[in-house]
Amino acid sequence: MLTLYGIPNCDTVKKARTWLEGQGIAYKFHDFRKDGLTAELAGAMLDALGGDQVINRRGTTWRKFDAARQAAAESRDGAIALMLAEPSVIKRPVWHKGGDWRLGFAPKDQDAIGTWAAA
Repeated sequence: MLTLYGIPNCDTVKKARTWLEGQGIAYKFHDFRKDGLTAELAGAMLDALGGDQVINRRGTTWRKFDAARQAAAESRDGAIALMLAEPSVIKRPVWHKGGDWRLGFAPKDQDAIGTWAAA
């Protein structure tokens, strides 16, 4: 089954959930804040997608960190620690199905996501 990870008040997550429901694609929603985030899950995301993709370096959460905290996120362990402490630093939504991970919900990617999610 498809799992969609994110934060429910995120506009992109809302759009993805609405789109999935409109497409009739079954999914489970995992709220980082309510359902939690483990080091194993954060590590799996980093390993599959890469830290440059998973950590949102353009968002307000990232910008509030001092240079030392930002630099610490360059290592895998540092990125995991940051993700656990501040889940809102994770780009959203994160998609997982089987052993495959995807990130984001750009309009140009919707057809590919739909084909992948419905398979």
